[in-house]
Amino acid sequence: MKIWVDADACPAVIKDILYRAAQRSKRPLTLVANQMLYTPPSPLIRAVQVPRGFDVADDYIVEHASAGDVVITADIPLASEVLLKGALVISPRGERFTADSINERLAMRDMMEELRSAGVDTGGPAALSQADRRAFAGALDQVLQKAARDEGAGAAERGTQS
Repeated sequence: MKIWVDADACPAVIKDILYRAAQRSKRPLTLVANQMLYTPPSPLIRAVQVPRGFDVADDYIVEHASAGDVVITADIPLASEVLLKGALVISPRGERFTADSINERLAMRDMMEELRSAGVDTGGPAALSQADRRAFAGALDQVLQKAARDEGAGAAERGTQS
């Protein structure tokens, strides 16, 4: 399992949580952005700078993410695409996107975009709160713990088949 981050809009505090989680869980973490990013020195953590352009970072993540990987993004279309590949998706606010919830989120996103293009001020998202940070850390921890349990069970099963 690899962790992929749509890093252009990912808050620094969420990146910090991800750096610690990658080290603790020994999972590779890749931040994808169209700007140069600083990452702590670690063989598990890397940043990929893609060219500027519409959805270039998203396209990179879709191309490289695999089933069972975790993708961190608030981008609903990106979440939809990687869910189709079997990846798990968590927003920086700790919301788990699923195959069941993503169509509703896409419809809401499209409706809000129509309102904005009609001149309606829809406001932006609220600032990331302490509760959002806790929700993100909890959701990430659940996914990483489940992966560790699944890998442990798989190793035990392979051991009994020998």
